[in-house]
Formats: sequence, C-alpha cells, structure tokens
Amino acid sequence: MRILFHVDMNSFFASVELSFRPELRGKPVAVAGSVEDRRGIIVTSTYEARAKGVKTAMPVWQAKKMCPELILLKSNFDRYRTASRNMFEILRSYTSLVEPVSIDEGYMDVTQYHGQVHPYALAEQIQEHLLRDMNLPCSIGIAPSKFLAKMASDMKKPNGITILRKRELPEKLWPLSIHEMQGIGKKTVSKWEKANILTIGDLAQADPLFIAEKFGSTALKLQKRAQGHDNRPVNPDSIHEFKSIGNSTTLPRDTSNEQKIETILKQLADSVSSRLGKKNVVAYGIQLTIKYHDWKITNKSEKVSDAFHTTDEIYFRAKALFKRAWNNKPIRLLGISTYDLVDKQDAFKQLNLFTQEKDQKDYQIQQAMQTIQDKFGQHALIKGANGYEARRKWIEQRSLRGTSLEKPDQQE
Repeated sequence: MRILFHVDMNSFFASVELSFRPELRGKPVAVAGSVEDRRGIIVTSTYEARAKGVKTAMPVWQAKKMCPELILLKSNFDRYRTASRNMFEILRSYTSLVEPVSIDEGYMDVTQYHGQVHPYALAEQIQEHLLRDMNLPCSIGIAPSKFLAKMASDMKKPNGITILRKRELPEKLWPLSIHEMQGIGKKTVSKWEKANILTIGDLAQADPLFIAEKFGSTALKLQKRAQGHDNRPVNPDSIHEFKSIGNSTTLPRDTSNEQKIETILKQLADSVSSRLGKKNVVAYGIQLTIKYHDWKITNKSEKVSDAFHTTDEIYFRAKALFKRAWNNKPIRLLGISTYDLVDKQDAFKQLNLFTQEKDQKDYQIQQAMQTIQDKFGQHALIKGANGYEARRKWIEQRSLRGTSLEKPDQQE
C-alpha cells in the first residue's frame, strides 16, 4: 500500500508577501504585476479578497471596483522562487521522494512512515513546519495515488488536510462535477457534458468503448484514475526531464536567400511552439544556432522578462537574433532552442489595457492553429511565408465568426 501526499501551498504568491508583512493578514490582499488602477492584472489574491469577488487574471481596475478596500502588492518573482526552493527543502527533510510539479505544489511518497506515524499526524507536522519556519499555509491531500492525492488537496482550502481512500470514492469523489476532474481542461468540459458525462462518477462508470470512441484512448486513462487506478510513481527527477526544447534542420542546399531563411525560421518556430504546448511550459530564454557552409557554428541567445511560447513570439525573437548573428555567408543549418522553462501556470506576463486584448486574440489564434496541426499534421498550416500569413488570417477570420475549424466542409 502506498501513502502519497499532494502538498498545495495556499495563495502562494500572496502568502509569501504576507510572510514579509504579517500586519496584512486577515485583510483582502492581491498581488499584481502593476499596482496602478488602470494597469496590470491580478496574479493571485488572499481568500479574504476572493470572498469579495477578486479573481486571478482580473484587471486591477475591475478588482478595485469589486473590492475598494483591496490592498495591492507588486509581484516579486525572485522572492517567490526563493520561497519555493525553501519549501521543497522542508518537504525533502521528510523524504527524498518529493516530486515538484509547479512552483507551489508537489507530491511526496511517505510510505516509509507506514506503521510508525498516522498519515494525518504526519501531514499536520508538515503543515506546522511550513508555518513555523516560513509562515506559509498549505493544504495536503492524502491518498494511495497521485490523482486521488491531488483531488483530496483541493477539497479543503485553506490549510486543510483530507484523506481520500479508494473505498470512499463513490461518496467523496464521484458526486463532483466533471469540471473538477484533474486532467479535464475547461475548454473540453462542454464536450463531456454533451456526452452526458456530468460527474466524475459518470466517467468512472461509463462504458470504456463509449469513452474511447467519444474522447480517444487518453480519456481511458482518466477513467481509470476516476476508478482509483493510478500507479504513477513519485519521481523526484521528473522536473529535470527537459531543460530546453528546440528544433533544428539541415537545409536541402546551402543558401543566403533571406526569404527562404525566414520561411525556415517560421517552420522551426512553429515546431518549437508545438513542443512547448505539449509539455505545457513556457520559456524565458531563446537561442539561435547557425551552421555555415564551411561548418563553422554561431550561437546567439537572449533572456527576456516576459515568458513566451507562441509561434509568432518565438519567430520574431529568433529573427532578431538572426539579424544580429548572420555574416551573410551561405547557411547549411538553422536551429531554434528555448530554455529557462517553467510550467505555464507559474508564468506571469504583465499586461495592460492596451496589450491585453491583442495577447488574448493571439493566444486564440495560436490555439486554433495547434488544433489544426494536431488533426492534420505539423505542416498543415505552413507552406512558405505567404502561405503562413494567408492561413493565419484565414484562421483569425473564422475564429471571429465562430466557425468550426474541425469541419470546414460543413460551414463556409
């Protein structure tokens, strides 16, 4: 029998700030990229602020309208990263089997304590340790699998401890709405509901053939987890499985033609963006590699303050690096690599009212392009520079009309 914990820090960024300013405890506090009334968005907020209607990603001006007494603090990501490292060091003082999954949450395998201390008492010790040493609250889920531990940690917040046993699934887990199921994104909830899968119990008890036909083989894994079957180990090394994501290509023939080079850069950027999306990570660094006809290699890189992941963002950064690096000699190979990767949900980009709408539209276009490429292949949208732009405009127009991208023959 395995005993796994999922430790989830409560309102992590806000809690870290309050650990430096304890006089603000119990008050509605939010962390934002910019604290001016008309700039920035809410990164996170305390539960007192949430009770007043303040939500993550809400514009600061709207949050202030919802909660006039809201106390705004500017984000400090160096501080949060330091707190995260210290938090995981505390968890590792209990067991070496700690798997970070984001800046503020991770799994622990504490099976070694079986028969020595009750899991609930051990969870209380960890909570008290984090409060005593770092003044940070957390919720802990206790279960025999990763999925159940994660679901359990969400059941009592803030500062809760929940045990979820397999025999308790029909009572505690299955009545929950399907949108609360870990692994089912917000965008796909409506598809499940249309198939009359309204609760986690509906998924657990559905015909596997029906689930596979409607949602694919990946959905069968979700069904197994809903039934309590999840043998994934706690892997301390999983966070180090990829340090960079990139792609390179050797050209059919050496070239100095800038139009051809730009087309290749766009194809590489699209490939790298797709891989970032599949790993659900974003990057803070980018490197361009050029190998010349004489086999000499030039690398140019830069780190940026705003995380990026879309095709356009990668392409324009790579193109700028290329213009700085290229010596006008024929090129044999081009490569784009991204590094300083973080989980997408941990990344933060400071937006203002002038760029937020554009960023949102670009994100929707990128998601539409990804959907097409997943369905029809990696190069479905890229057949030269002109084709790239034409197809991008086509996607944008269809997105604005709300037209289905999956069945273009049915709607024109």
